[in-house]
Amino acid sequence: MIDNYKHKGLRKKLVEQIREKGIVDENVLSAIEKVPRHFFLDSSFLEIAYQDKPFPIGAGQTISQPYTVAYQSELLKIKKGDKVLEVGTGSGYQSCILLEMGAKVFSIERIKLLYQKTKMLLPQMGYNPKMFFGDGYKGLPSYAPFDKIIVTAGAPIIPNDLIHQLSIGGVLVIPVGANDVQIMTVITKISENEIDKKEMGYFRFVPLLEDKHFDKN
Repeated sequence: MIDNYKHKGLRKKLVEQIREKGIVDENVLSAIEKVPRHFFLDSSFLEIAYQDKPFPIGAGQTISQPYTVAYQSELLKIKKGDKVLEVGTGSGYQSCILLEMGAKVFSIERIKLLYQKTKMLLPQMGYNPKMFFGDGYKGLPSYAPFDKIIVTAGAPIIPNDLIHQLSIGGVLVIPVGANDVQIMTVITKISENEIDKKEMGYFRFVPLLEDKHFDKN
């Protein structure tokens, strides 16, 4: 696993591109500059790993576009020590960004192939989120409450289980939509019975598998 001056230079350029697109959180930008994205991709993608594009990682999934990762991370407003639930580990790239930002990361993945691959890779890179295999849309109730929750796949609805597992004042960032395009949605938990909901623009995410059904919010 080699991270050379060329890779670091490409990351600097990527950070500047993301900054130009409107990301202002220096904690996010610093994390993007530190995490070697090429480690998450097959060798055939090494030369293009630092383009601001998504790429396939197997099992019909993708590593998200760096701007999208940065945007979701910025919306979370991570503070050092925040306890964060990530729904959809995928390649593990988002987990590493959150760890670099100072979060304590609990990540859950439902595709076994990806779970096993990522569980092996991240410790080799020096990253150690708490990783779980299972249905992330049920959350991790035994580890709740969480300060922040991030969902990295397009969800047809906002699962109640995730809102219940947020601490008061906690934030859930989730792309919502049953079609090819989702609306990035930010839920802030005001009290046990009250939430604030903001819609933050349109994005494209890999959708959830269709054999799962959730209680509608």
